Amino acid sequence: MSTDLQTHPGSPFEPHHEAHEHAHPSDRNYIIIAAILAVITAAEVSTYFLDWFNDQSTGVLVAFLFPMMIAKFAIVCGYFMHLKYDNPLFRRIFVFGLVLAVAVYSVALTTLHLFHDI
Repeated sequence: MSTDLQTHPGSPFEPHHEAHEHAHPSDRNYIIIAAILAVITAAEVSTYFLDWFNDQSTGVLVAFLFPMMIAKFAIVCGYFMHLKYDNPLFRRIFVFGLVLAVAVYSVALTTLHLFHDI
């Protein structure tokens, strides 16, 4: 009697991968996702070069940058970590963790009076 846990066809220890398989994104999908991430990154970088953002308070800049950061995080988690194809609870936990961290960070910076106009 063998004590190893090798799986053989028809054995009760055979893993059931078929129930958890999903279609992987194609190369075309990855190119589209990269283009979307590039556009969001270009919008983030453009805030440095636009005079309107330089004339505003830090709070306005943060109000524009945080949603873009959260969107990029959700896209990367969803597609590159393949969470889009898993249970939606996993993606929600990752995004909720980021939103919670941003909220705590914002409260801490507000307490330190970082967002006040100079």
